[in-house]
Amino acid sequence: QVQLVESGGGLVQAGGSLRLSCAASGRSISAYAMGWFRQAPGKEREFVAGISWSGGTTDYADSVKGRFTISRDNAINTVYLQMNILKPKDTAVYYCARSRGSNWREITSYGYWGQGTQVTVSS
Repeated sequence: QVQLVESGGGLVQAGGSLRLSCAASGRSISAYAMGWFRQAPGKEREFVAGISWSGGTTDYADSVKGRFTISRDNAINTVYLQMNILKPKDTAVYYCARSRGSNWREITSYGYWGQGTQVTVSS
């Protein structure tokens, strides 16, 4: 079993930045791709960003490309999401997840999820 705990969420003004962290415990995540998803009220959970096990390959939703950066530090079992130029439409609960499949953009490709951290962007 692996436990994922997100942190770093909060309230920020439009144009601001936040850095989310996802700390894994129980088992190493170093051999797995990881992803960030988000879910806004009344909407389905959606893919935000994914990163390969080595960190050498990343993928982003079009809505965040150029503003968000996913990274990881396998030595400390942690994945990050740097969010810049935040917009009110980025308001959501953000989740990290450990992949078990090859299609990073699909929720079903992930087997373990954190509890989420709230990000609220005010206009």
